[in-house]
Amino acid sequence: MARRKAAGIQSTRVLEITSRTVAAVFGGYAMAALVASAFARWLPVARVEAVITGMLSSFAVYATVVILAFAMRSATRVWLWLAAFGLPLAGALAWSMHGGAT
Repeated sequence: MARRKAAGIQSTRVLEITSRTVAAVFGGYAMAALVASAFARWLPVARVEAVITGMLSSFAVYATVVILAFAMRSATRVWLWLAAFGLPLAGALAWSMHGGAT
């Protein structure tokens, strides 16, 4: 009985770490890409400067997401945080590119 419980706890922990890793790698990439695109699109400077600023800031965003993915209490919170910040940004970016403000 104790072995089954220990195996269940271990498999739950493995899933938690896997979820955090996926959130860090792919969620971090998605957030970095969104921020880089948003900066390139919305900064009121020359296009080249806006793109460079977006690309440079994307490194900080990616590193922040990776750190937070393993610093938060649960993987669920990590995914909720990514959704809370990523979905509105993605929506605003899509809106501005397809018929919204330039």
